[in-house]
Amino acid sequence: MAGKKKSRFWIKLTQWEYWPIWLAYIPIVFCWLGYAIRTRRLFFFSAVNPAIPTGGVFGEEKMDILDRIPRNAIPITVFVPKNQPFSDTVEAIQDSQLRFPLIAKPNVGERGLLVKRVASVEELQAHIGAYAIDWIIQELIDYPLEASVLYYRYPERDEGYISSVCIKEFLSVTGDGQSTIEELMAENDRAFLQLPRFRDEQPERLQEIPEAGASIVLEKIGNHSRGTKFVDGSELITPAMVEAFHQVGRQMDGIHYGRFDLRCTSKQDLQRGFNFKILEFNGVAGEPAHIYDPKIPFLEKYRIYFRHWRVIYEIYLEQRKRQVPTMTISELRTINRSYQAHMRKIQS
Repeated sequence: MAGKKKSRFWIKLTQWEYWPIWLAYIPIVFCWLGYAIRTRRLFFFSAVNPAIPTGGVFGEEKMDILDRIPRNAIPITVFVPKNQPFSDTVEAIQDSQLRFPLIAKPNVGERGLLVKRVASVEELQAHIGAYAIDWIIQELIDYPLEASVLYYRYPERDEGYISSVCIKEFLSVTGDGQSTIEELMAENDRAFLQLPRFRDEQPERLQEIPEAGASIVLEKIGNHSRGTKFVDGSELITPAMVEAFHQVGRQMDGIHYGRFDLRCTSKQDLQRGFNFKILEFNGVAGEPAHIYDPKIPFLEKYRIYFRHWRVIYEIYLEQRKRQVPTMTISELRTINRSYQAHMRKIQS
């Protein structure tokens, strides 16, 4: 089949969205260094979001950020400290009136690592009990549309801006009435890359034969590492949408730049700023996610990146006037040691 004619290495090599971070970020590093030289502050970006360690480049705690977002804009959320007795966790879930299935995710983590939909108390205990870390348990928001919205505001202006909207298309295959899901996945590059995971996690499902024309959603967590396709949705931006996110952003003290990852009932409601729930917020490292749209030319992806670093630089200049300090090398070392120790725990 067509998918089997290519190796996974070749697919990842020829499609920018699959490049390793260290390679894709080389031009970004030079852009950052250019502004660092201009500002004479290596970590100038940390002043953009002083309420978040490192400004949100890495190591931030999701719960600390969620606590700054208006409650009506986020799912019901329960924080689970590491080593908390599981009985206390169950009690907290019941007190919050949460119902299974739920979403469990590490309080510190990135790129969907260990994020899992859990369907029962037993499954939750097995998942979070395997790692002695802080967890977040969230209400499952099953709205059909998942999106990312990059929002920013300048400290000295009473208005906000949206510079990127990314619509996430979940990993799926279309049945032909004859082929198994495994065979259908092998014919599609994006799905083909996910086959090893599915063989490990859902081997029985791979043998199902969908009806002709039936669209089968294989993954409902909208993460790039799980096969989700990111599509440019910038044409959806409206004044009403900008105002809705500004109403949220202006309440997040000490945070001026970042990306909201959310679920919404429809594109039309997103444009009107209605019926959405914010799942996460990513700070300075929150990419304008629409650049992963395969249709955006290679060089344009970097132009978009550079424009956003210009915004970060401009926000820093206003923060400097307000005498907001930047992160020191000593502070970075402390945060990095803690973060690396945490990542070793969840990757082992």
